[in-house]
Amino acid sequence: MRFFNTAGPINPAKHYSLDPLRRMDLDNLLPLIEQEKYFVLHAPRQTGKTSGLLALVKFLNGTGDYRCVYANLEIGQAAREDVAAAMPALLNEIAERARLILNDPWPAERWPTLLREAGPFGALNSLLTEWSQQDARPLVVLLDEIDALIGDTLITILRQLRSGYDKRPQAFPQSVILCGVRD
Repeated sequence: MRFFNTAGPINPAKHYSLDPLRRMDLDNLLPLIEQEKYFVLHAPRQTGKTSGLLALVKFLNGTGDYRCVYANLEIGQAAREDVAAAMPALLNEIAERARLILNDPWPAERWPTLLREAGPFGALNSLLTEWSQQDARPLVVLLDEIDALIGDTLITILRQLRSGYDKRPQAFPQSVILCGVRD
């Protein structure tokens, strides 16, 4: 029996819903990904952002042209500005989603070593650089709840993404979508 869902992402098999991909306007979104853009999606709470991102992951992976992973960075919010405390949780979230979505255990096996070697200010960059080179298909990364991070933790994530931008798509994600409530 289907019902209306007002708490979190929708599951079309369980919930009455509109097609999240139609609401995201794929005609405008796909060219940004094809053009190797890094960009922000923002909208008020409970408007279908996460449902749209999850549908986009399935769509992109379904084409066979991309490896796309979604991660919710809200897990790092409790660390506030403590980058060293936040980074293991954030890396683990990305790695777990890679395992669940792509059936790819590589990030989970590698991130602890990269964190030791590159430290919290370089581990994400190192993980994305190495992971992007594991497959000929470009990597697309969707980072939800980016604005749950604050201060130095947020800046560290953004700086590591920015520092790898010139290596894309062969050695860094082709496209990164940052999603949140604030711009």
